[in-house]
Amino acid sequence: MERIKIETAINVRVETVWNAYNSAEDIMQWNHASDDWHCTSSINDLRIGGKFKNRMEAKNGSMGFDFEGSYTALEPFKKIAYVMPDGRHVEVNFNAKKSVTEVTIIFDAESENSIDMQRNGWKAILENFRSYVENTYATTQNG
Repeated sequence: MERIKIETAINVRVETVWNAYNSAEDIMQWNHASDDWHCTSSINDLRIGGKFKNRMEAKNGSMGFDFEGSYTALEPFKKIAYVMPDGRHVEVNFNAKKSVTEVTIIFDAESENSIDMQRNGWKAILENFRSYVENTYATTQNG
């Protein structure tokens, strides 16, 4: 199974980035790949063995799906790992560098969509996260 790696740098401290990545209220604000989609609900039990479920829906109501998994590893402010129902593994790493946080996601590819399509979709969500965190939290902590 091929693994895909994406990354971004967020101009916000790691504690804030971590909290925005794991707070259900925040997840609903950033967890979509494009403006014609939204995240209508989020449940997150952040502990090893805990589960998360985020509901993604097209704004026009034409389609939707649940993105979910079970946590397999947690290292606060450093790493999250989980497994999806189809057995694919995901690892999210948070690398603090003063007031910048590098976020790297490595995930097992699925077989239905091309590698490029999967990389682009996950990257779009990660960039949406970066933009949301910087626009929502950067001014309050760096000002």
